Amino acid sequence: MGQRERGELIVGLDVGTTKICAVVGEAKTTGVDIIGVGLHPSVGLRKGVVVNIESTVASIRKAVEEAELMAGCEISSVYVGIAGSHVKGLNSDGMIAVKDRVIRQADIDRVVEQAQALSIPLDREVIHILPQEFVLDGQGGIQNPLGMTGVRLEARVHIVTGAVTAAHNLIKCCNQAGLDVSDIVLESLASAAAVLTPEEMEFGVALLDIGGGTSDLAIFHGDAIKHTFVLGLGGNNLTNDLAVGLRTPINEAERLKINFGSALASLVEKDRSVEVPSVGNRKPRVLSQKVLGDILEPRVEEIITIVDQEMVKANCKGLVTSGVVLTGGTSQTRHIVEIAEQIFDLPVRVGTPREIGGLKGIVDSPAYATAVGLVLYGTRHEGGRKFRIRDEKIFGRVAGRMKRWFGSLMSS
Repeated sequence: MGQRERGELIVGLDVGTTKICAVVGEAKTTGVDIIGVGLHPSVGLRKGVVVNIESTVASIRKAVEEAELMAGCEISSVYVGIAGSHVKGLNSDGMIAVKDRVIRQADIDRVVEQAQALSIPLDREVIHILPQEFVLDGQGGIQNPLGMTGVRLEARVHIVTGAVTAAHNLIKCCNQAGLDVSDIVLESLASAAAVLTPEEMEFGVALLDIGGGTSDLAIFHGDAIKHTFVLGLGGNNLTNDLAVGLRTPINEAERLKINFGSALASLVEKDRSVEVPSVGNRKPRVLSQKVLGDILEPRVEEIITIVDQEMVKANCKGLVTSGVVLTGGTSQTRHIVEIAEQIFDLPVRVGTPREIGGLKGIVDSPAYATAVGLVLYGTRHEGGRKFRIRDEKIFGRVAGRMKRWFGSLMSS
């Protein structure tokens, strides 16, 4: 495959705690074809946040090189996902008086600006301003008020903020790996673009992306985002629990978790056994597979219970008519759907990337949901200048593009 024209390709980069994944998508009139995938273990992150720039840069380079090789192209800019428990979401309202009764784009921009006029601490920055609904003279549920007539316009938006340093370091890593960043995107928002159906987003759905370092929740209802939440627990906690509980090295604990682990010990067949390597030069032991379930179940239960409590606290559980969609690498743990259905008391399914062409077989796994979602996000929000970290006004530019996108989202 020859080198392609720049601009035809959109690249999603999922800089995760466990793995770094680069996915190259080609925009087609019918949708997106995946034409390249690169995957490399991640060593410079903890709980979704960069803690070692050098290691992260090296891992990004390797994942990107692999994707370039497969796609037969050169990657110069990426949409990168952000996670970590520093990410916080909040709902905000704004209200303006309409000057000459007809709603123009300037009025929409002004009411959105009003809604985001919150006192955000200096160490935090706005990552997304996401539309929920507009209210015109008390009439709610309006997706796009452009051209309507009224005197009082209100906007309800969901604002996602993150630690400036975490976002700064993420962009710095990409830049040092030779990449421009087209935008930073909340990972659960990206995953939602890849795995949720329009019907689920309309009727109400909770997306829970359980990665290596974090579990990211996004709740949608009436085609709008209602709540976001990031929990600093994930698949790495399961691996560590196994390593400690079985007294086995971390890499062996990871292998045992993937091959033999279960989130519900009662569903493991009693007579199944597994060989567990020991630390040092001690002999391996043979244990019942149920022991793995006994260790993993409390941690999975803890993660899902905290998320369930968050949904209740945010008054969002009643909105989740369609149920819960699990994605991310940890959602592949055996029997996790059964334990999630017990705790949430809602229907649960595992979500894999949908509505894509090309190398669909390669990315047909919950582990690729974020990276594929970043590509889909990029196709919907194309345009805007690329930015590098040396540009001090980087976040002003992000906010400016958010506003423009807000307008384009309303009209799409």
